[in-house]
Amino acid sequence: MKGKIEDMSIEELGRSLKETKEELRKERFKSVTSKLENPQKIKALRRHVARVNTIMREYELGIRNLKGK
Repeated sequence: MKGKIEDMSIEELGRSLKETKEELRKERFKSVTSKLENPQKIKALRRHVARVNTIMREYELGIRNLKGK
């Protein structure tokens, strides 16, 4: 979740999405098996996934243009 997601390329967005989903999976598993240090982290990760999906969809629909083109 580093950097501004609006400035990322499609490949970087895909990588960020994959990493965030994996981290979210791990946090959910921790929440079931033990007490979380920061329960709000799950909410933040879910929001990040939603933001990345939204930006990728905007690129797909042509609403947002790639920088440099």
